[in-house]
Amino acid sequence: MSQQPTLVIFCKRPLHGQGKQRIAATLGKDAAYQVACALLNCALEDARSWPGPVVLSPGSEADRQWAEDLLLRECQVVPQCEGNLGAKLNYVDRIVRQQGIEQLLFIGTDAPEHNAQHYAELCQLQQQSDIVLSPAEDGGVTAMGGRTPWPVLENLPWSTPQLGAQLACVCEAADFQVAFSSTGYDVDTEADLRRLLGTLAYDSRPARQQLLQLLQVLLKER
Repeated sequence: MSQQPTLVIFCKRPLHGQGKQRIAATLGKDAAYQVACALLNCALEDARSWPGPVVLSPGSEADRQWAEDLLLRECQVVPQCEGNLGAKLNYVDRIVRQQGIEQLLFIGTDAPEHNAQHYAELCQLQQQSDIVLSPAEDGGVTAMGGRTPWPVLENLPWSTPQLGAQLACVCEAADFQVAFSSTGYDVDTEADLRRLLGTLAYDSRPARQQLLQLLQVLLKER
């Protein structure tokens, strides 16, 4: 069995006036769009340096071509299906595993704090357990990996503070061994962006530095 999971990135095409609504509410639609683009670039930065296979999963079939043009490296594009995030995860997980791939690590584009140390922790835990979850401080998760197909996830309380605990419970109920990495945080609000100013201050990765510079401009006068 490969020691390096396949990295699966769930990504939405940034569109002006859509997404990051809580950031748009305080900083405006232009700022929210710029932040969404910068966050996507951070996830793509991780994909380009990932030592194993990469799968990009855009929000719909209509965005397949957009996703195929995002990376300057070999990757597979598997668009998401209709339904909530749980249904989408089950669908993409099934499609990728049909190709004989056993270890998958799912991330989104909202946790630019993810770094080499955190990814190494997740990969190590995944060698020891069926499921590994990276808890978020708001009760969700910032990454989720598995060596086995996920149980049915559609009925979980997605986008609520109860998600992380319920996700762990449904995995344990399926007799999977669940491990937890160190806790992190998602970027959903202006307060999260302000926190990133400190998180990224000493992060030398180019996309993170670009995000930091953007935040310094957007938050300078607030």
